[in-house]
Amino acid sequence: MTDSRVGLTVTHRRYVPYSHAHYAGDLVDGAYALGLFGDVATEVCIRTDGDEGLFASYSDVQFRAPMRAGDVLEVVATVTRVGTRSRTIDFEARVVCRGRPDRGESAAEVLAEPVVAVTATGTVVVPPVA
Repeated sequence: MTDSRVGLTVTHRRYVPYSHAHYAGDLVDGAYALGLFGDVATEVCIRTDGDEGLFASYSDVQFRAPMRAGDVLEVVATVTRVGTRSRTIDFEARVVCRGRPDRGESAAEVLAEPVVAVTATGTVVVPPVA
C-alpha cells in the first residue's frame, strides 16, 4: 500500500537579487539553492503533516549549472518516501529566467528550456503523531 503523501510536489519561484552575487560573472554560491530547498521542504512538511518539520540531512547534492544574480529559480520538491517520522524528498532548482546584461542593464529573458542548476535528495523529520 502506497502512502498518499508520496508524489506530493511543491514548487516555489524566487528571483535571485544581485546582493547574493559572490563571484565574478554575478555567480551565486550553491548554498543559496540549499536555503531554497529548506524553504520548499518546510511547505512540504506543513502540507503532509501540519508541522514545519526539521531538515535532517542531504544524501546527495549535485551542482549542475551556474546560478546568477538576476535569475528566476523554480525550486521543486517531491516526496519520494514516507517513514514513521521521516520524509525523503527529491529537490531540483531550475533557472527559468535569466538576466541579459549584454542587452541592457535591466534586460532579461524567459528561457525556452529551464536549466537544471542543482539537484539533491534530503530527509526531513516531523514530530511523532500524538
